[in-house]
Amino acid sequence: MSVFFDTNILVYCTDTSAPEKQAAARALVAQASVSGEAMVSTQVLIELFNVLTRKQQMPAAHAKALVTAYTGWAVVPSEVSLVTAAIEKSIQHQLSIWDAMVIEAALRGGAHTIYTEDLTHGQSFDSLTLVNPFVSL
Repeated sequence: MSVFFDTNILVYCTDTSAPEKQAAARALVAQASVSGEAMVSTQVLIELFNVLTRKQQMPAAHAKALVTAYTGWAVVPSEVSLVTAAIEKSIQHQLSIWDAMVIEAALRGGAHTIYTEDLTHGQSFDSLTLVNPFVSL
C-alpha cells in the first residue's frame, strides 16, 4: 500500500529551523522511498516548489532539482474529475479545497495513509487515514 505526502512534510525535509521535524520528515521520506510506497500529486509538487523558492528562498535551480527528484515517486495528476470530486469533498466535510484536493488525490492513488501536519491526526476518509508524524514531538 502507498503513503501520500502532503507538501508540509516535504518542506520540513529542508527546514533547518525545526530540527526534530526535519529528522522525522527525512526518516519518513527515506523509508517510503526505499519501500517504493511514496506518492504525491501534481498539486503537492507545485506547492513544494512555491514554498521552497518563496518562503525558504532556495535558489530556483535547487528547488527544481528537489521537486524533480520527487517525480520518481507515483504522482497523481490533478485532472478535472479529481477537482470536481475534491469540490464535493470540500463541501461535504467543510475542508479547504486544497486539503480536499490532497485527500482526493491520495484516495485516487490508492494510498492508505496521508502524512500531513495540516489535517486532524487520525481522521479517516474511506480507507485513508490522516497521520501527523509530529504529534509525539
